[in-house]
Amino acid sequence: MAASFFKLALPFAMVALLAPLASWAQGTVVLTGKINGKTADSVAVAVREHALDPKEQLTYAAVNNKGEFRLALQVTGPTKADLVYADDVAALWLEPGTQMDVRFKGGDLSGTVKFKGKGAEANGYLADFDQKFVDNDGLQVLPENIMLYEPGFLSFLDYRRKEENKFLDDVNQDQNVSAAFRSYMKAEIDYSYANDRLTFQDLREQVVATEGRLKMTPTYYDFLKDESLVNNAAALENETYREFLLNYVHYLAAAGNHKKIDPDYYQVCYNLAKEKLSGAAKSIVMGRVLQETFRFGHVRQSAALLENFRASVDTKNKYYPVLKADFDAHKDFAIGSPAPDFKLVTSTGDTVTLRSFAGKLVYVNFWRSTSGLSLRDLPYAQDLAKRFSGQNIVFLNIALDENEPAWKQLVVSKKLSGVHVRANGGQRGSLARSYMLSEVPAYFLIAEDGTFLNTKPKRLSSRAAVDEIKESFGKAAVYTSVLSTNGKN
Repeated sequence: MAASFFKLALPFAMVALLAPLASWAQGTVVLTGKINGKTADSVAVAVREHALDPKEQLTYAAVNNKGEFRLALQVTGPTKADLVYADDVAALWLEPGTQMDVRFKGGDLSGTVKFKGKGAEANGYLADFDQKFVDNDGLQVLPENIMLYEPGFLSFLDYRRKEENKFLDDVNQDQNVSAAFRSYMKAEIDYSYANDRLTFQDLREQVVATEGRLKMTPTYYDFLKDESLVNNAAALENETYREFLLNYVHYLAAAGNHKKIDPDYYQVCYNLAKEKLSGAAKSIVMGRVLQETFRFGHVRQSAALLENFRASVDTKNKYYPVLKADFDAHKDFAIGSPAPDFKLVTSTGDTVTLRSFAGKLVYVNFWRSTSGLSLRDLPYAQDLAKRFSGQNIVFLNIALDENEPAWKQLVVSKKLSGVHVRANGGQRGSLARSYMLSEVPAYFLIAEDGTFLNTKPKRLSSRAAVDEIKESFGKAAVYTSVLSTNGKN
């Protein structure tokens, strides 16, 4: 009665002031806990706040001498997070209003973590699921199950899903967990199955070097015909679902005979995501395709697709700022961006610039005569130079040696093929910085027009380097042609 009277007696202005505080409290998560045998002075919760931003927001709390801590953070809704202590991580399920006591051993967070309080049931299930299925190598595709053929692999996936669904039955019958958590767990089971099935053929081809690509039965991919599998709004918060959708778009592109080396590949994936997906999932997956484009596509195509996304998809500006920052971070080394020019002296005393090779494909090899890996690649560099002798390509070897006489003696005494120059300052020099070199050897393919064609081409020692170089002649012009054709985008 007294409490009710006090509430009625509160002045209107005071109620107005308290209202924002009440809403803030509803979005607050409070974790208290104790660490048995503490090994670090702080604990943290990592939350990924944006579907297209890989950076996580970290909230720290001090751990006192007794191993106790208290941590509070804001969440906008149900979310998967990570509890981080020293080098160990445990999954968390957080919702507005969660108030839990968390206890674990300092040397084994993930294996000993226990929960009490509001939200404890969901987090207990999450920890059990990780222990039974995620951390169990026998129930993962790698390393053993990728060796299976189609019947055995499907049998493995079906068995795992059957066991996971038994686990889900217990979750669904527990009224102490929220509908959001049930949806999350269902999506984790459904889309780990779908994603592993979808990517099996490609992954096996990459991992099993002793066999060629498996030919699947005609009905293997029929599970993708289920529209509810692809457009599932209830699964949107699950990262496995979003990963499945990106792989689904790649699958559709491959089914249409589009390859990643095709100049219009990312344009095709972008259009497929726009056509096949709906709701927020469409925006997120189109954004993921854009991020791939920023890293592996042509800079002009990236810029055009990003503008199309801003104008026609992300009209509320929810994703564009993050994507624009990502584009800006990668544009200087994207395909089609001008490679930094230089003026260097060759081992024979001539002066060359990057512009002096205009009209030729340039394979750049940054190396150092004291680097074991660089020296190991020298015979392969010689072989490639002979293979492409007389063709429209220059093999430019830029040494980052600080000892000029030793470098020059090696080049002359070994009669090394190609053009050999030395950059002053070594790996700390201005040229190394302009190419953002962190180690040597490092390779770049520069197109006939002086723009980057590949910032991570196959190593000189790779058998695939020859084919990659053959495919690179005139490719800049092909990109330009594709971009002109798709200029409306």
